[in-house]
Amino acid sequence: MNVEIVYYKSPIGALEIRSAGSAISDVLFVNSWKGAKVNEAELNFVKPKSAIIRSCIKQLDEYFAGKRTEFHLHIAQVGTEFQQQVWKELCLIPYGRTISYLELSKRIGNVKAIRAVGTANGNNSVSIIVPCHRVIGSNGELVGYGGDLWRKKWLLDLENKVANCVQTLF
Repeated sequence: MNVEIVYYKSPIGALEIRSAGSAISDVLFVNSWKGAKVNEAELNFVKPKSAIIRSCIKQLDEYFAGKRTEFHLHIAQVGTEFQQQVWKELCLIPYGRTISYLELSKRIGNVKAIRAVGTANGNNSVSIIVPCHRVIGSNGELVGYGGDLWRKKWLLDLENKVANCVQTLF
């Protein structure tokens, strides 16, 4: 299988995008890996060779510009059957909306699996495209995001602004 790794400059930090053949396998925030503090100036931002990564970057550009509300990419994320079920359900959360971890566990048909749902959500390796940032605490608080909570807030603010014509004041 042909694997390609490319770095992408997003408005909220560098992303590492990986392809697995003709599918996207990872979109990860570089400076959110456990303990990692990478100097983004040292990353090699090269033009992608594969069509799938070029398409991914184009769609990310459109998303960050507020012109894209859905991604249309082939995803090949490695995970258990349960994780796959959770990730599939994440993709059904509408742009600009949020649900709680409890609601997500209800949607997969197992209200008692709330912790496992949270773990599966945290193991999502295709950030933004599989929108794990749209899951919040039952009390409406922002909790648990592998890309750091400030990024989760930024992404939710962007989507809220575009979807609901709402401008944040702070």
